[in-house]
Amino acid sequence: MVVCGLACWRCRWLLPLLLGLAIIMGIIALAGRGWLESESEPYVQQASLWESCTRGEEDLNWNCESLMDYGWGRAAAATYLVGFVILVICFALAVIAFSIEILRFNFVRGIGGLLFVVAAFQIIGLVIYPVKFTEDIPLTGDNMFSWAYGFGWASTVVVIGCAFFFCCLPNWEDEVLGNIKPTYYYSSPERAPYLN
Repeated sequence: MVVCGLACWRCRWLLPLLLGLAIIMGIIALAGRGWLESESEPYVQQASLWESCTRGEEDLNWNCESLMDYGWGRAAAATYLVGFVILVICFALAVIAFSIEILRFNFVRGIGGLLFVVAAFQIIGLVIYPVKFTEDIPLTGDNMFSWAYGFGWASTVVVIGCAFFFCCLPNWEDEVLGNIKPTYYYSSPERAPYLN
């Protein structure tokens, strides 16, 4: 039976691996065209973080307009993008922190703090987008916020989870480094007269 406690090197790489997963989901959200899509046929509307596209029921070509012409579009893109850039920086810092033999736990806690900042920026972008999109862009038919928007939220949830783990990890420094000393429980002769 193989047991992987916190002290083994393989388990130390789980948090940077999760940050890498959040980066991949963030890339999909930034590049995906499925932030908003028509829910059923005819598929006449789709949007990304960067543009909104519509077409007629019989038309095969999409007519796209940039969301960067709107202040809220620039704000949503900027906040999500700033959060993504800080996430990439946190990933690099986490790889460095877990690569050295003796972890610097104040450094790890700082990464956790930065990850909370990442989550705040991403949440702001993910909330601005649907609220202002539905107010300013005329929607045709039944629409839904779709897979790329979902990847944005999934990335944010992973970041929040990693932030908690990075902030709490220094509390278990001895367990992570394998410095646990055995604890012995014994009674003094004054307290246990039957041992005499």
